[in-house]
Amino acid sequence: MRKKLGVLTSGGDTPGMNAAIRSVVLAADDNGFVAMGIKKGYAGLISGDVSRIKPEDVRDIANMGGTILKTARCREFMTDAGRQKALNVIKAYNIEGMVVIGGDGSFAGAEVLDRHGIPTVAVPATIDNDLPYTDFTIGFDAAVNLVISEMAKIRDTMNSHERIGVIEVMGNQCGDIALYAGIAGPAENIVIPEKEKDLDEICDRLVSERIKGKTASLVLVAEGAGSGIETAQYIHDMTGLEAKAIVLGYTQRGGSPSAADRMRASSFGIHAVQLLARGNGGRAVGIRNNNLFDEEIKAALATEPRAQTQLLEEYRILSRNG
Repeated sequence: MRKKLGVLTSGGDTPGMNAAIRSVVLAADDNGFVAMGIKKGYAGLISGDVSRIKPEDVRDIANMGGTILKTARCREFMTDAGRQKALNVIKAYNIEGMVVIGGDGSFAGAEVLDRHGIPTVAVPATIDNDLPYTDFTIGFDAAVNLVISEMAKIRDTMNSHERIGVIEVMGNQCGDIALYAGIAGPAENIVIPEKEKDLDEICDRLVSERIKGKTASLVLVAEGAGSGIETAQYIHDMTGLEAKAIVLGYTQRGGSPSAADRMRASSFGIHAVQLLARGNGGRAVGIRNNNLFDEEIKAALATEPRAQTQLLEEYRILSRNG
């Protein structure tokens, strides 16, 4: 009988998760595994929501947003009793390896499974790009592209009404969405966790720009660095300029993945299965300097947040004159 390999998606959904699922299923078949899909992340692993996924089941999913396996956050898996239930399900279905697709919480769960004797490989998927061991996570590029698209629409209205647009984007403790979109968008001002916040300096710039004839500007605020609504109110109170807050919210998670995300998802999924085929568990796959690599999940989770010194300097130069 062919060995069984489980795959689940966990945490927040991201564009590109389906492309990763597809690559895992096809690579599993290529390496002699039967792919078993676990619905609703670790919650489904505990409840036994497991079924086979055949190659024909994933033929047309790479372009789809979200995840066909669904996803959830599961507090029960954090308990010894919950973990034992999950291990019992894995044993009942004779699953001999796992691929876990998600963010840092999902990685922590993957490390637990591996520690309990289930060879497990973690695949990074989070729009925040907040797993610093890898340069890019699945879903980040699509989220940035969406923000840039929305910025263009919002700028049209801000120009029409001569207002300041304050756009709140996702990014809890990582401001990469705001930073990348701020450079590529572009935005005149950004507020991110990695850069000391100085709203008074931003207000001074906005007033100076208005005096020189610039009647509209965009301010990007990463959610981990502040509230878009509160930032807009502060700007209005300090400058008298009309500032409107726009919270993009879950729109950043949905939609079709970008080509870059589909490519990374495909490479990550194939590499994860190949690691398991060689008997290598406890690994996290990623990309660094455009090269695919893997390292221990523990090491990946312990990696300190990277300082985006070069990008911040590029942003300073590009935004200096609005």
